[in-house]
Amino acid sequence: MLKRHGKVYTVVVENTKTKTLMNEIALNIKPDSVVYTDAYHSYDALDVSEFHHYRINHTEGFADEKHHINGIENFWNQAKRVSRKYNGIDKKYFHLFLKEYEFRFNYGTPKNQLKVLREWCSV
Repeated sequence: MLKRHGKVYTVVVENTKTKTLMNEIALNIKPDSVVYTDAYHSYDALDVSEFHHYRINHTEGFADEKHHINGIENFWNQAKRVSRKYNGIDKKYFHLFLKEYEFRFNYGTPKNQLKVLREWCSV
C-alpha cells in the first residue's frame, strides 16, 4: 500500500483472495479514503465498501486522467531490481527483505536513512 505523496507499507499475505486483501486494507486504510488499484479481481469488493475505489486497467493504459498507481508500481520495480542482485530472495526471508526495502524506499538516500536510524536509536 502506498499513501499518495506518503510512505509505502508492505505486508506478506497468505494469499490474494478478496477476504485476505480486504482485511489488510480495512486494517490500514481509513474508511472513506480514495483507493486506487489495478484490475485484479480480488479488489472488486472495494466497489461496494466504505472506500472510494478507482481501478486502473493496465491493458487499456497506465493512467486514467489523474488516476494512476505509478508510485506503488515504482516501488515494486525497484524492489525486484534489488532482489535480482541476489538471484532472488529465499521465501523464509522474503518478509525481512520486504521490510528493509520498504524502509529504504520510504527514507530516500542512504544519508537520510542513516539520519533516521540515528534518531530512532538516539545516537
